[in-house]
Amino acid sequence: MEIEEFRGMVGGITAKIAGKRLDSELAAELNSTFPAEGETFRSLAAACRSGIEEGWLCQREHGGVKFGRAVKPGPETHGFSVDVVEMDDVAGPHHAHPNGEVVMIVPETEGAVFDGHGEGWMVYEPGTAHSPTVSKGKAIVLYMLPDGAIEFTR
Repeated sequence: MEIEEFRGMVGGITAKIAGKRLDSELAAELNSTFPAEGETFRSLAAACRSGIEEGWLCQREHGGVKFGRAVKPGPETHGFSVDVVEMDDVAGPHHAHPNGEVVMIVPETEGAVFDGHGEGWMVYEPGTAHSPTVSKGKAIVLYMLPDGAIEFTR
């Protein structure tokens, strides 16, 4: 797996969501169009695992969270940035989503959840904030931010 192929995979998803309101309806649409048991979701999850193993994803670590921005916002991803984190029963740094956040949750431990959500897609609306938390095990979380906008808080 190469970063260009990864970017293309994500671009196929962002093409379907570009310009749409980031809300619970979009989360339902993503879970229907790209279900966790479907080929697209499974391929992207495998690409994340491969990228972490090969060292081009999650190149940094702080406070028990492996993380890294894989793709900067641009035309190939329809203005979304793409970050991938690997977390194991830990809370990450509190931050806000000025433009919202689209999240893909890939449990690596059976039953692991991200902010209370299991495998699949979830969406944070613009203006929301949280301390991202994985509990009940280990998970990979891919998140897409319109214009790459994120504001870390203290």
